[in-house]
Amino acid sequence: MISFEELERNYRQVQEKTAEAAIKSGRAPEDVLLLPVTKTQSVETLEMAYRLGMRVCGENRVQEILQKKPVLPGDLVFHLIGHLQKNKVRQILGQVELIHSVDSFELAEVIEKEAVKKGLEADVLVEINAGEEASKFGTSLAQTEALVRQIATLPHVHVKGLMTVAPYVADPEENRKVFQDMHHIYVDIQDKNIDNVSMSVLSMGMTNDYEVAISEGANLVRVGTGIFGARQYTV
Repeated sequence: MISFEELERNYRQVQEKTAEAAIKSGRAPEDVLLLPVTKTQSVETLEMAYRLGMRVCGENRVQEILQKKPVLPGDLVFHLIGHLQKNKVRQILGQVELIHSVDSFELAEVIEKEAVKKGLEADVLVEINAGEEASKFGTSLAQTEALVRQIATLPHVHVKGLMTVAPYVADPEENRKVFQDMHHIYVDIQDKNIDNVSMSVLSMGMTNDYEVAISEGANLVRVGTGIFGARQYTV
């Protein structure tokens, strides 16, 4: 497990780089949310990060959220950033502030149905496969607006923005075009003022490329390894 000293050093460094990238892009540091990705990290590691000021984190798996959330401080907010299976929707609703990975109308319909049952509202991001990778989930850039408009018809599901997982590349500059395309469609949909769509979150950029993503308009970046080091495969 990572030491408190190493975690603090990593966390502060990523916070500083995030703030610097925000300022360089003409925004205030607080305009970009750093989302620590805590998947596979232990409860003890999350408790250390909490002591360092972490109040929001991203998890990939529903089961990890359900295991960790009850034993961590109540003001630690979770986001689901990984693929959401329809049969897990009932379990996760009410447990997370934001679902980043809605990639089909069928999934959104299940979220709507379960939200009605639970008397809840669900905030979601539409996931886009901006790099057009066969191995990745997400709708295409070309279909994004149509999917957003479909989901917007569901009264208990609120589209808050867009998310992408960019290709893993050796040079983060190689993803600049992906981030530019994402920002372009984000602004385009934002400008159309679609009912039940706020377009306030553009979630893109990870450990390898978050500074480039911020420079191209990301206002939420998901950083795991850069903060916590190599993943730990025990919960």
